[in-house]
Amino acid sequence: MPSDLLRLYAALLDELQDRGLIRSTNNPVGDYAEFLVVQALGLEPGRKSAKGFDAIDPLTKKKYEVKSRRVTRHNKSRMLSAIRDIEAAHFDCLVGVLFNEDFSFDKACAIPAAVVIANSKYRTHTNAHILKLDDFLWLEPGVVDISEKIRAVVARVDVAASL
Repeated sequence: MPSDLLRLYAALLDELQDRGLIRSTNNPVGDYAEFLVVQALGLEPGRKSAKGFDAIDPLTKKKYEVKSRRVTRHNKSRMLSAIRDIEAAHFDCLVGVLFNEDFSFDKACAIPAAVVIANSKYRTHTNAHILKLDDFLWLEPGVVDISEKIRAVVARVDVAASL
């Protein structure tokens, strides 16, 4: 029954939040990506209402925006959510995280703001820049593949949950 499935989904979101893996009960993809990036890079989460960034490096004060996408058989797009007010330089680096349809981690990279600006497109109807996390981005100068660091966090979290 659909209402039973939705109740299960709500209970799942509550449990993920109780375990500290997500910060809200919205779509879990974004929150989970933020959690993984913060853990993998040793960052501090930003305030939930922080404008234009999600985490900060406590040593360098470098600001990170985290964007993610779950690629499914119904929607193979790698287009990330809107990047608003990109010219204001709210972040130094954007971390793009891709998940598979079953929510398993696929890959991620840290992209300097200048590369984000050079590779994103402005959309008037959203008044924002849009970036597609295409494979060529991993080859751009300054972009760092952080997939192995994220995989290590996923493995640690899974092991801890099984204890």
